[in-house]
Amino acid sequence: MLTSPQPRRRRARQQRSLRQEYGEFILERIEEFKQQISREELLAIADEAVRELEVGPDEQLVLTEVLVLEHVDRLIMRRLNLPTYRRWRARHLKLRRAQREPTHWGLDPDTPFTELAQELDDEGDALVVGAGAAPAAFYLAAHDWPVVFIDQELATVEAAERRAAAEALASRFQALVVSLGDWFPDVMSLLVVIDPAALGPLDTASRGAFFEALTTHTMHGGVHCILPPEPTASVAASGLGGLKAHYSGWRIEPRGQRQAPDWLVAVKS
Repeated sequence: MLTSPQPRRRRARQQRSLRQEYGEFILERIEEFKQQISREELLAIADEAVRELEVGPDEQLVLTEVLVLEHVDRLIMRRLNLPTYRRWRARHLKLRRAQREPTHWGLDPDTPFTELAQELDDEGDALVVGAGAAPAAFYLAAHDWPVVFIDQELATVEAAERRAAAEALASRFQALVVSLGDWFPDVMSLLVVIDPAALGPLDTASRGAFFEALTTHTMHGGVHCILPPEPTASVAASGLGGLKAHYSGWRIEPRGQRQAPDWLVAVKS
């Protein structure tokens, strides 16, 4: 078990209602459809909406625009055959139960995230760095954490965005292309997850700047969790031991039964 001098308060993050999540799901599908069709096709749908509404010439312009836009969305819902709330709710609850199991994302059942996702304070977000840590990002989002995912590669960020959308997690998931060591997002994190492979391309100075920004933007009591390095990762040559130097003044969690020896978990005192 992870240890700490004081017991952590169990997370009780306020969850949005299913009605809110359903509304977001519908809006996301509608916006995706609008982005995929041409302007001419969208105008044709608007013309169809006007004909169905039979808007009279005496209507106010603002009211007319609102009515048309709302009816355009209804027409798109009809075309996409989007599910009713009742159908969506049954499917969504089943999906969310599966997503809250680490194995759904290919994570080990004994991953430290099963404890961290439940036991940390509710006032904070998660920052996840690197493609190898993306499964952890999705797992945390499924547990109602607001997640910011960063990577240097555009393709990695776009793939993460697509996966989050497909899993109905987009409302809790933000993905950014970041030049590690040069710029850092304006976010204070309670939980940080790092894929060591993402640090491989960085030189010593850039890596030091990255960790300085990362530790500065971590809340007191926050936790950094560095995943086991892949054998091919350049940072693996020195192992996780070399990364401990960036955590001077932090508490390194002892490796217990639920923490494999190749994990690094550090707590900001």
